[in-house]
Amino acid sequence: MVENVIIIGSGPAGLSAALYTAREDFKPLVITGVEAGGQLLLTTVVENFPAFPDGVYGSELIDLMRKQAEKFGTRFLGENVESVDFSKRPFKVKTPSQELEANSVIIATGASAKWLGIPSEKQFIGKGISSCATCDAPFFKKKDVAIVGGGDTAMEDSLFLTKFVNSVTIIHRRDSFRASKIMQERVKNNPKIKIIWNSVVEEVLGDSKVTGAKIRDVNTNEEKQLQLDGVFVAIGYKPNTDFLKGALDLDKAGYIITEDEVKTKIDGVFVAGDVADHIYRQAVTAAASGTKAALEVRAYIQNLDYKDSK
Repeated sequence: MVENVIIIGSGPAGLSAALYTAREDFKPLVITGVEAGGQLLLTTVVENFPAFPDGVYGSELIDLMRKQAEKFGTRFLGENVESVDFSKRPFKVKTPSQELEANSVIIATGASAKWLGIPSEKQFIGKGISSCATCDAPFFKKKDVAIVGGGDTAMEDSLFLTKFVNSVTIIHRRDSFRASKIMQERVKNNPKIKIIWNSVVEEVLGDSKVTGAKIRDVNTNEEKQLQLDGVFVAIGYKPNTDFLKGALDLDKAGYIITEDEVKTKIDGVFVAGDVADHIYRQAVTAAASGTKAALEVRAYIQNLDYKDSK
């Protein structure tokens, strides 16, 4: 059986694409991944997704989007994609259990935040540890937080947080930032921001929520504790594109290179969400790009049907 469309990924981008293609009666197959749902499952309350004035839990939002897509005929496969072959149509998508074929593919596998890798980290994700300042800053009003990182994202996040928090402490493992000079200057001139150089976070402290962090000086090995209400990790993102190497053009960071936001160089293969978007990384922008990719699939399949009928 050749599918009309296979959607790889089940976050807001993939589920929005599924909803739109299902309503076109394309009967999309969503390969969710073993860990379905994307970055939203690492958040608690989402306050900035339209139509939820009181906020909505990330897991609940994903569940609602999935049910809506399923209502119109979307099917789901809970496996990871091992490899793809886009060299000819029908395209091939390989999972551990089978090889699937499709006339079109939407890749919506997202990007995963890089974490510190310390034992206490997973315990507090969504309970004081966050990888998204623009998502979670309002939860830390008048509180003291730390940011780990030294690039432009860490600088931008620090400055954004100062609109809400009492203080921001940047913890950086080196003695200089990688960020642009103008961003560095803005950070260094902000009275709410202080910097701890040559240091790493050894442990996040707390019980049911974050109360502090133990940090270590990488030069002297001296350790000290900071009293904190939150820790923001801003050391980058890794797009989930390992299975695509050789099949699509990727940039140096691994993001898919697009020709027109959701189109790739291969006709019939489309992209949605954070797997190509390293700027906005919001649930609502991912959902919007999933919609655009679905509309492109509609036009593509209609054109295929027209050619095949001639």
